[in-house]
Amino acid sequence: MEHSPDPAGEPESMAGTALERSNLYGFLAAIYRQEPGPELLSRINEPETRAALANAGVHLAEDFFGRPQEDVLKELTLEYTRLFIGPGGHISPHASVHMEDEGVGSLWGESTAQVKCFIESLGFEYKPDYSGLPDHIAVELEFMEALTAREAGAWGKDDREEAGNCLAVEKTFLDKHLILWIPAFCEKVEKESSLPFYTEMARLTAAFIRSERKALTPPRTDRRRR
Repeated sequence: MEHSPDPAGEPESMAGTALERSNLYGFLAAIYRQEPGPELLSRINEPETRAALANAGVHLAEDFFGRPQEDVLKELTLEYTRLFIGPGGHISPHASVHMEDEGVGSLWGESTAQVKCFIESLGFEYKPDYSGLPDHIAVELEFMEALTAREAGAWGKDDREEAGNCLAVEKTFLDKHLILWIPAFCEKVEKESSLPFYTEMARLTAAFIRSERKALTPPRTDRRRR
């Protein structure tokens, strides 16, 4: 999962890296957007996806892939509802609930408005059929999916300035927002999940967000005199 976006890199290589990152953001967004359906399960069952997940350290038992699809979907739907919807002590998939300065259980907090403004100020729009809060984890991952896809397109045209602008926005959103709540959210999912699927997806999400932030943070230089 290691990658190092570098505005001085070769455009073709950088475009490929950005596209891979965009695909993973999109995949993770689909995991959290709603209860899984046949399309998502079929995508996970594709040899290419299974290989990519294995390379990322995701371990799903063979019976996950070998069981009847309807049984797996029913099990995952029940678990998704229990974890993220409730009723009862579910884990809210909204950033404001997990931000330290928002207060426990707070929806439509200050960070929600900030995220909405940030996303819309960059010209990105929400999906036409979406009526939920703008700080849902799926929405934020979709934003990063679109942003990294824009970056890939810029590299494809050898537009280094635009690619660099995209990288700067990605870093800002990671530093100022995603890293502040997604790892903590994923830790709660790991703890509460009764199915290996969501445990593994939570681990993958947290690891990816941390690796993204690390990759987009320039190494510190030692300025001490020798």
